[in-house]
Amino acid sequence: MRLKFCCAWLYAISKYNKYGESFKIQDILEALEDIKKLGFQATELEAMRRKNLEEELKHKKLILEKLETLELKVNNLCAIFPGLISEDWEHHIGLFEKTAGLANYLGCETIQVDSHMPPLKYISERPYDDSIKFNVDIKIQVEQGKYSFNWNSHWSNIVNSIKKCDEIAIDHGLKLCLEPRVHESIPNTDSILRLFDWVDSDNFGAVLDCGHLHAQKELIPLSVEKLSNKIFFVHASDNDGRKNDHLGVGRGNIDWEGTLKALKKHNFDGYIAIDIGNLPSPYNLEDEIIHSMKYLRKLYSP
Repeated sequence: MRLKFCCAWLYAISKYNKYGESFKIQDILEALEDIKKLGFQATELEAMRRKNLEEELKHKKLILEKLETLELKVNNLCAIFPGLISEDWEHHIGLFEKTAGLANYLGCETIQVDSHMPPLKYISERPYDDSIKFNVDIKIQVEQGKYSFNWNSHWSNIVNSIKKCDEIAIDHGLKLCLEPRVHESIPNTDSILRLFDWVDSDNFGAVLDCGHLHAQKELIPLSVEKLSNKIFFVHASDNDGRKNDHLGVGRGNIDWEGTLKALKKHNFDGYIAIDIGNLPSPYNLEDEIIHSMKYLRKLYSP
């Protein structure tokens, strides 16, 4: 296994304090420059909701020219459309198809989706709507009646939508991956393993998000064992196992030595994204990203 690092888009979200539709083309171009200055050869890019996607499609030539000038590549394009797991997911599939076309244009290897918050009635804030917030106390109201939430129906929507997204990804020569995140419909390793059984496609895999899984008391080396060759991409951050902070690698108590050994055992050859952001004082974002790459390089022995 060879360590290949890329920059997760959480860096741009945190540095510019922007999210989704608030990212304009100039913000994206400046973020790419900053990512290159950190020493990366590859990065994620995110298309979140219709307006953000339209902004990127409108200026895709500028984005590609900037990437070529910087000698930077986009390895993973995140297609963030909550409607993809709703009852009317078929009305949103066109957004995913356009994103797959953009991923092709930019030379991506993978296209990523999220499973989003279930369509429940929330009486608390939601951590991924207007910004990315960690450590949110979620409260929901379980409703009754004819139109109340039904998990089996929701699961069926997820499966059918992911199957269609996978077909589109295959048509575009892309691998499809999903990132389990705290509080979402597919939050952990076991839930995505179940989804793998239902979707039944070698082209569909997982983003191993170490920060989100560790916050759910998972042993990350064991998560690697469970997912095995279905890990297409890794998000590396750290925390104390109680809060889903995305701190620098080594700032929490994730077993990184065991994680790297497990990835090596299963011949992982994808990118490890340094997925750090929303840092508390006194941590510096750029310093922590550089520290994380150095930490993993020092720990890993080929």
